[in-house]
Amino acid sequence: MAAWWILPAAYALDRLVGDPRWLPHPVVGMGKAISAIEAAIRRLVQPRRYRVAGLLLPLLVVGGSFALTWAALRLLAMVNPWLAAVAEAAFIATTIAAKGLRDAGMEVCGHLRRGDLPAARRSLSMIVGRDTADLQPPEVVRGAVETVAENIVDAVVSPLFFALIGGAPLAMAYRAVNTLDSMVGYKNDKYFHLGWASARLDDIANYIPARLTALLLIAASWCLRLDPMGAWSAVRRDASAHPSPNSGYPESAVAGSLGIRLGGENTYHGVTSFRAYMGDKKRELEPEDIPRTAKLMFLVSGVFVLIGTAIWIGINGLIWV
Repeated sequence: MAAWWILPAAYALDRLVGDPRWLPHPVVGMGKAISAIEAAIRRLVQPRRYRVAGLLLPLLVVGGSFALTWAALRLLAMVNPWLAAVAEAAFIATTIAAKGLRDAGMEVCGHLRRGDLPAARRSLSMIVGRDTADLQPPEVVRGAVETVAENIVDAVVSPLFFALIGGAPLAMAYRAVNTLDSMVGYKNDKYFHLGWASARLDDIANYIPARLTALLLIAASWCLRLDPMGAWSAVRRDASAHPSPNSGYPESAVAGSLGIRLGGENTYHGVTSFRAYMGDKKRELEPEDIPRTAKLMFLVSGVFVLIGTAIWIGINGLIWV
């Protein structure tokens, strides 16, 4: 990043504007590129070579996202450095989804507050992969809380983390990694070999941010007068039991902070599976747990931006000295 204010400006832009539907979004382009490359691989490569071909997806999509962003900023800098700095803040903002995540969760919460369970189920189905048609209110709340908690890493802290390290190009590369994982990173017959590299890269990319997020959630729990000791205990006991090497950290921290239990049975396309419990069931889930989770997310992300900006200023100050 060329200036200290870029990271705070990007975060503020997302908080204020989010991702307007009328504005073209880089993730849409990434999704189209992934689909096109996957189709070409399936057309040109024999299935027995899918595991090797799977390396092409992150190489082309992640590498291309980094290179295109870097080139765009380089060209803008040749015109005017301030124009490049503003564009970098805008690019980074597109990799963050704090406002969108909060809005999606609050839409579910709003329906539950009004007693409109069918509408709450429909809204939840837009942000989770599980079947929602028969969920009762506590399970609808659980789905929304789990989604917001998990995406504190994927949609907020990780892109900010990589922006701090490598500016907009690296933040955009991370968003490509995350998009790849969401599209091809499945352990099923269709993607087991073709998507393995994308899934593994996503696990590696989120490893440090997930654990930083858990620590920040514990601190945020203390600031919001929730249960920091419960969060700490849940992370230590439950995080590693999650099927994802990273998602268990924010989910267990949120569960412990709120004194609720996440995890349990989920149904996907009619097939029920069990996900390890996160936290202790000290009380029943309620709709207000959704905005509580959003508050934790905003506090964690805000603190990360402040700390990251201070680190940037300190490092660059030392360089100049």
